[in-house]
Amino acid sequence: MKLGIVGLPNVGKSTLFNSLTKAGAESANYPFCTIDPNVGVVPVPDERLDVLAKMHNSGKIVPAVIEFVDIAGLVKGASKGEGLGNQFLSNIREVDAIVHVVRCFEDSNIVHVDGSIDPLRDIETINLELIFSDIEILDRRHAKAVKAAKSDKKALGEVQFIERLKTFLEEEHLAKNFELNNEDEEGWFSEYNLLTAKPVIYAANVAEDDLADDGVNNAQVAKVREFAEAEKSEVFVICAQIEQEIAELDDEEKKMFLDDLGLSESGLEKLIRASYKLLGLISYLTTGEMETKAWTITNGTKAPQAAGKIHTDFERGFIRAEVVSYDDIVANGGKSGAKEKGLVRSEGKEYVVKDGDVIEFLFNV
Repeated sequence: MKLGIVGLPNVGKSTLFNSLTKAGAESANYPFCTIDPNVGVVPVPDERLDVLAKMHNSGKIVPAVIEFVDIAGLVKGASKGEGLGNQFLSNIREVDAIVHVVRCFEDSNIVHVDGSIDPLRDIETINLELIFSDIEILDRRHAKAVKAAKSDKKALGEVQFIERLKTFLEEEHLAKNFELNNEDEEGWFSEYNLLTAKPVIYAANVAEDDLADDGVNNAQVAKVREFAEAEKSEVFVICAQIEQEIAELDDEEKKMFLDDLGLSESGLEKLIRASYKLLGLISYLTTGEMETKAWTITNGTKAPQAAGKIHTDFERGFIRAEVVSYDDIVANGGKSGAKEKGLVRSEGKEYVVKDGDVIEFLFNV
């Protein structure tokens, strides 16, 4: 999974990126300090892996990972080359979802490019630039489709589809809310890879005092939540500066620090939970003496396709899956104990994998 962190300059993007990845992206109180997109790969915290590894004397633990891309601050006119322009918009096209950092705190020492704190205005600024960039993509595709339509009736259908979609965007709607009527339209829409079609998670960056109640009493956060609900997006509240401090601590110190703040989880954990929910992702687990590993799949994936995540040969030669729930393994002291109780099931090609399934695949080479 790849997430792109975006937002206006000086909203806390690079600070958040630093805290999530410990990658040391430069952070400063001026626009465009992030000149190239920084990339960091972060393991997904999952205590189930530690438990399984101890039970089965695994040689190593391999968690699922998320790749974060920190993209330079966008400004009005970015789609036309203002600021650092289109090169950053193109970086967003490569991600699975967008983490949109919005500033919900007052601090006279940190400059805001528009002179005041207004998260909905900031969201609109970014969304408009993404829309303008998408319209440029559609214009280029439209020109090709018009030429093709002279000899291809299907291309004529695409021309009409593009015109309808472009009108929708010009009315300042996001592509993800556009209604698709048939398989052809779904195919074309997928090919365009539009920025405003991507799922969005809003990171409401607040002051430390607003963390304990999850921003409930912050009027700016309330506005972001209302907007996100209408857009079917996720929101999580974070203090990027605090997250950066947490990132320097070991696990025990981190827990104490969070307890002192009245928090049960870090911003990274909040973000991962929101990302998995938004993208409809779950994890199944494999365990043994060699390794214990988490595999990320889409909710609803059947056993052969889940096996294909490990190796394509597993999917092609799939025979069956030996499945036991994580809870049953823990309750019975390990996989062998669960097997003795008859809790290990043999599942076929139609089995839909569930979060926390511990699976061993049987296949023909």
